[in-house]
Amino acid sequence: MTASESQGVVRGTASGFDAWLVTSPHATAAISIFGGQVLSYRPTGADDVLWVSPLAATPPTPIRGGIPVCWPYFGKENQTGDVPSHGYARTATWQVVDSEVLADDVTQVRLAPLGLERLTLRLELTVRVGATLEIGVRTTNLSDEPAILTEALHNYLRVSDATDVHVEGLSGKSYEDKFDDLQVKTQDGDWRLPDDVPRSDRLYPDAGGTYRLVDPGRGRTIRVTGDRARTAVVWNPGADVASGMADVGPHWREFVCVETANAGPDLITVAAGATVEMWQTIALE
Repeated sequence: MTASESQGVVRGTASGFDAWLVTSPHATAAISIFGGQVLSYRPTGADDVLWVSPLAATPPTPIRGGIPVCWPYFGKENQTGDVPSHGYARTATWQVVDSEVLADDVTQVRLAPLGLERLTLRLELTVRVGATLEIGVRTTNLSDEPAILTEALHNYLRVSDATDVHVEGLSGKSYEDKFDDLQVKTQDGDWRLPDDVPRSDRLYPDAGGTYRLVDPGRGRTIRVTGDRARTAVVWNPGADVASGMADVGPHWREFVCVETANAGPDLITVAAGATVEMWQTIALE
């Protein structure tokens, strides 16, 4: 048994993918070896907080669902040439660096991607499984020049029906509407899918803070709190766009993505030799 397996982390499968299975007295979780993304977070006595598509493709196609790590850029922001959407981390193979049990019986796992040595940036992911799910993205610049970074934790949150939930914490915030030629608009009240064309791809710069996804159908609220994450993104493709997505299709109502990010105009400059971090906490209320 390896050191990681002796600290509440074992190899197994989740949603059909090879994964690290994490346990604590408070919750269980699964972290995919492909992509390093958390595929499951299930507090004791509760349904899974995260959604993974039943139509998810097998590697090397990115996994649709869970919490993909978008790094070192979000979408294809500020990139040139033929590059993969959302960066290289989500299709890398990841390894466990170490694991340990912290105070309050929280199981912590640190992971790093393999095969990205060509980059001058280094990435480490920290996942803490307890009464809440904490995820930290740590980037170090090994070069002699500053580096520009965008990043996101692309949370697919499981819901009863995307047309019947709302997100608190964004009212009055400006956002770029990617479904409307990036027009800048202001959020009027809580976020909901529009009635006329139920779809959303909204990037809220300088939003910061805490967002609450209220789901009457499941009788629960999922709280997402960012730390050093200035941007919020709320995404659901809606029926028309999802019909052209082989790994979503008719399942678009089952999730809403409420993401913590540094993206759009919220660029991160990593000084030569410096390290920056972005964290989020997901909790059931």
